[in-house]
Parts: sequence; C-alpha cells; structure tokens
Amino acid sequence: MLGIDVGGSHVKARLSSGDEERRFDSGPELGAQQMVDGVRQVTAGWDYDVVSVGIPAPVRNGLIVRDPVNLGPGWAGLDFEQAFGKPTKVVNDAVMQALDNFEDGKMLFLGLGTGLGSTLVDGTAVEPLELAHLPYRKATFEDYVGERGRERLGKKGWREAVAETVELLSAAIEPDYVVLGGGNVKHLKELPPNTRRGSNDNAFLGAFRLWDPAMPSPRPA
Repeated sequence: MLGIDVGGSHVKARLSSGDEERRFDSGPELGAQQMVDGVRQVTAGWDYDVVSVGIPAPVRNGLIVRDPVNLGPGWAGLDFEQAFGKPTKVVNDAVMQALDNFEDGKMLFLGLGTGLGSTLVDGTAVEPLELAHLPYRKATFEDYVGERGRERLGKKGWREAVAETVELLSAAIEPDYVVLGGGNVKHLKELPPNTRRGSNDNAFLGAFRLWDPAMPSPRPA
C-alpha cells in the first residue's frame, strides 16, 4: 500500500512495507496533477497495489468537493484512481489522522494545526466533521485554536481556548475520549481531561488502515 499525506508545505509518501519516507515541496502553487506527477517521480522503483491519499479539503464519496485553501487548483472532482492507475481511496487528512490514533469506542479527533481538523470514529464508521467554522466566542473555533489564534492569543490564551474547545465539543458530541493531534499539539503543556495526545507519524498508519476491512470506514455522504 502507498500512503500519501498532502500538506501545505510538503507531500509525503510511504509504503506499508517499510519505514522510508519520501517527500517533495508543496505550497499554494501545487495543483492536483502536479501532486500526482510528483508522487510518481519520488516513488519511482516502489511497488504497490493500492493508494491512500489524505488531503486538507472536504471529501465526499472519495471525491474532493472543494479545492484546498492552501494549495493550487484542480483538486475538486479529480479521479485520483484514474490518475494513479491503481485502486485509490481519498479522504480528508483529519480522517487519516483519526484512523491513525483510533483504538476503540467512540473517539473524537481534533487536529490542531493551521486550522482545526475534526473527525468522529466509532466501531462502525468514520464521520468527517466540519467543526472548525462553528461560532465560538467572537469568531469561530478555528480562529481561536488554529495557528492564527495561537499567534494572536499567546501560549496561555491559546491553551485556555483549546481546553474550552475540547470541553464544549465533548459536551455536544459525547465521545468516550478525545485525541488531540496535529502539529501544534506539541505546544500543550497539559492535556484537558479525557484527552490523549495523538501520535506524530504523519498519519501513515491511518492511510493503510483505510484498506483494513476490520477497521471503521468513512460513511458515504
């Protein structure tokens, strides 16, 4: 299996059969076909049967419905299975990270990065959520716990906003536990109650778990 993690600064690839990671630069000019071509180039010589792609954009039924805000054009509606010439599953990057950290029960995943990724996983399905832009205080959750909020509020204010976000969303969704992942989780000194720190392996385990019939799978829209 080939796992692909598309981020705002890099595209990373890894095989399920090894630990070597290959990458190339991403950014606001990177289009969908450029990503496919770049992956083909850096993974030359690798053998794989199926592909998993995690992308920071809304995905429904395996199709990206809106181009990522921090990448170039051409993502929405692209048939990645045809582009790669292999069976391919495409999901929101928070879904891959959530599957990477799922153990059991009902888990709410919150990805603290440039924005706020969110996914709910239970024993039967994976449900991508769009919680980032819900109203919170004077703006949205993402405005307070995303990177802009961290820079604006400072460490103490940002940590308080993260704790309150976890409390409010947990009260609404009632998960068994919350996993906090994403690049900014390292800035938390202490975790809020009933939370776990997510692993930091770029979600490749989640990419490979998409093909495991024993794991919960994304629910069709």
